[in-house]
Amino acid sequence: MIRTTRRSFLKQTAALGGAALLPPGLALGQDAAPPALAIARAGGERSADAELGPLARRLTREALAALGGMERFVSKGDVVWIKPNIGWNRAPELAACTNPDVVAELVTLCLAAGAKTVKVGDHPCHQAAQTYRTSGIAAAAAAAGAEVVFLDASRFRTVALGGERLKEWALYPEIIEADLVINVPVAKHHGLARATLAMKNYMGVIGGRRNAWHQDLDQCLVDITAYMKPRLCVLDAVRVLTAHGPVGGNPDDVKRLDTVAAATDIVALDALGAELLGHRPVDIASIRAAEAAALGTADWRSLPHAEREVS
Repeated sequence: MIRTTRRSFLKQTAALGGAALLPPGLALGQDAAPPALAIARAGGERSADAELGPLARRLTREALAALGGMERFVSKGDVVWIKPNIGWNRAPELAACTNPDVVAELVTLCLAAGAKTVKVGDHPCHQAAQTYRTSGIAAAAAAAGAEVVFLDASRFRTVALGGERLKEWALYPEIIEADLVINVPVAKHHGLARATLAMKNYMGVIGGRRNAWHQDLDQCLVDITAYMKPRLCVLDAVRVLTAHGPVGGNPDDVKRLDTVAAATDIVALDALGAELLGHRPVDIASIRAAEAAALGTADWRSLPHAEREVS
């Protein structure tokens, strides 16, 4: 067993006292609080599907700008791991994986903020070479300047998590040792959990018998989320999968919402995602469990938040 420390957590709590996390122009001592959640929605008439890529990128830029900019999270020289959902051999139009243009824009923003390296990778359920290609994420991320990483099963290492259910588990060292991990799920239906959002997306950093988590899924998600100490999560709701998730495959189950949200509170982001899928946050067991564990708040409207309309 190896012990792993999170450099990003140490940086966050260093001598600056969190000042580096404030958005540009917001100094310590000012009354205004930095937003904990930002939502960018498309306004006006719905664009054609052929124009959806540029719109997804604009939505992502606006969501991060409203949250205070990527500079709030990325320092010069950082190594950033972007963790999308690349779990399934499905094209972007089927909304089983994160929108590739959302991922590409996040890569661009991280590099512009001074990141030394941006890595993109996931631990898929379907064969990785297929999912990376079919989802469009590998090509989009590489074109934006990211290092696309296929997770090597032999490199997972047992880490002490100290959770209520998960005392230890095999995690991917290269992810948890990054200066910043950006969790980027797609909002979609899940047959067991009802909704798969940011907390569940952390299952892509683990190895071992992942199906064993289904015996106590909600507590396992709480344990891994508590360990990961999320600083930034971005929800892709450009297209959402409304039924037959998490794999999907039927275009009739896909709905365009033309929305991207970003948050420092993962529970609030999952609560928003639940609402976008037509659920009450209180009806999603992982959200209830995470709020009870003081990992965030399900009442996202009570938090400092920003909403922007994007043309």
